[in-house]
Amino acid sequence: ELYNNPATRSIISKCDLIKKGSPSCYQLTTTTDIVGTLRRVTFGKKNPSKPNKTILLVGETGAGKSSLINALVNYTMGVKWEDEVWFQIIVDKNQSQFQSQTSDVILYEVFDFENKTLPYSLTIIDTPGYGNIQGIEHDIIVSQRLFDLFRSQEGFHEIDVVGLVVKASECRLNDRLVYILNSVMSLFGNDLEKNIVTFITYSNGVTPMNLLQALEAANIKCARNKKNVPLHFLFDNCQNQDRTKERENLQHAHEISAQGMKQFTDLLENITPQKLETTVEVMKEHIRLTACIQNLQDRLMLIALKQAELKQTQQALKKYEQEMKMNKEFEVEVNEPYKDKKLINGGMWGLLFFEGAVCCTFCEENCHYPGCTMAWKPEHCEVIKDGRCTACTRKCLASAHIKEKYIYVTKTKKVQKTLIDVKERFEKSKAASVDASSLLDDLQKEIENLEADKAKWIDMACQHVDRLNEIALKVDSVSTYVHVDFLIEKMKEKGDTEKLRKLESKANLYIKTCHMFYDDGEKEN
Repeated sequence: ELYNNPATRSIISKCDLIKKGSPSCYQLTTTTDIVGTLRRVTFGKKNPSKPNKTILLVGETGAGKSSLINALVNYTMGVKWEDEVWFQIIVDKNQSQFQSQTSDVILYEVFDFENKTLPYSLTIIDTPGYGNIQGIEHDIIVSQRLFDLFRSQEGFHEIDVVGLVVKASECRLNDRLVYILNSVMSLFGNDLEKNIVTFITYSNGVTPMNLLQALEAANIKCARNKKNVPLHFLFDNCQNQDRTKERENLQHAHEISAQGMKQFTDLLENITPQKLETTVEVMKEHIRLTACIQNLQDRLMLIALKQAELKQTQQALKKYEQEMKMNKEFEVEVNEPYKDKKLINGGMWGLLFFEGAVCCTFCEENCHYPGCTMAWKPEHCEVIKDGRCTACTRKCLASAHIKEKYIYVTKTKKVQKTLIDVKERFEKSKAASVDASSLLDDLQKEIENLEADKAKWIDMACQHVDRLNEIALKVDSVSTYVHVDFLIEKMKEKGDTEKLRKLESKANLYIKTCHMFYDDGEKEN
């Protein structure tokens, strides 16, 4: 008898009662599809001829995204305070038949209400919270899930709004908030700036000036209102709270959210959706940087081993310098590096993914490992750009690469070398015989050439950071964090003060923040 609204009664007929009361809470009966890493939860039936708006919500763990999503769904369905009912589309973790993974990206779709409350249907992309106690590795997986969503055929290729969800109580720019804001903003292309808004949750209706000042201090690039303030919408998170007590206060809270919903949905109706090509390119560039650094580390290790072998040979030649002059036979033992193949876990992953390593057979290097899942063939891998690899030493053609269940590893073996063996290494390019001093000079030159190669490859890695500077909203990110400090260290060894200064100015504070945030989290937990 409470439900005088015919639309509400119609919805209830498709729901399961969770709790009777004021309001009575119902679980929407939805269909769930799982494709690869994508989970799609749908209420109603899609009509392709009607417009749909897509919202991507990002934020820290505990920011209130679930309550906000339920509020958006209820507003879309036309639920009002006087209906004394509340619907939830997000299944309680204790009731769910699916064991949702903390890294899942979930799509919530609401159809059949177009032109009843809003002139469009709604798709909400819910991302796992950043700043989870599982650490930076969890946040990197979240970024990978979004990348899978944006580039897969079943995913999304344009977005109407990116909503940054922040609690109203965030009144200062602390280490955790800096980390989360940087991590989120670094995912997107700079062409999404005008589509990024802030949802301020747990609000009492008063504009949280300290929070807005914190967003300004963090240099968040986003849409702005006429006063040049970050565009924001206020929401309370107690819509399904029991109303038998503090009814007036709860109704005021409901009105705060309803006003925020009205302001936001008016914006959503008129906003121009943004294609995600640049955002996908940003995410690819993060992957290329990661792959480049991982390959670079392997190459630097190989260089160190080669240099050690050459120095062993140098020392032996100096020891036997008199014998060399007399062309006497002698042997030296050195640790010679070589490449071998190692089997890895791989193969089919679900129906759409093939896990393996993309390797260059010419350079004998691992160009993308781990993490290559979407590409069935090397030419489809993220590290391949304009037909060439961005990770291997010679930037070889895609045709020189394979995707298999093995990787290249560097090993060493003890090898006995004679004077003839050493001479043959250098005589191929010389007409005359090689004397002792010439051999020593050539060995030293090869050591120096290897050092020059190191500098060249480090510069190539820095080019990925430069590219991110051009196309990303922010360069600071969970995926660059683990690599930029490595580049800084190598720049110090190289003595390149200009590039070092640029890298340090972009990354040092961020790296410090990541360490402080997660170190503190580990202590607390």
